[in-house]
Amino acid sequence: MKVTKIKIDKIEKRKLKGIASIILDDCLAIHRIKIIEGKNRLFVSMPDRKKSDGRFSDIVHPINQEFRQYIETVILEEFNR
Repeated sequence: MKVTKIKIDKIEKRKLKGIASIILDDCLAIHRIKIIEGKNRLFVSMPDRKKSDGRFSDIVHPINQEFRQYIETVILEEFNR
């Protein structure tokens, strides 16, 4: 599975630096991926929602670390252009 399109809106709100939308294999769109400034580096956070108990739960997320890293790399490379 490959990222075939990416759109990033840069934002300057504290630690939130941008919002990304990606399309996978020209078939599946994922919106509202957050680009966040962490303590040591930028990272991406998958779309989530706040549950009734106040905790957050991912709406969509990669199943394995390899694909998570791939998505993060593609998004951060585009963000840094």
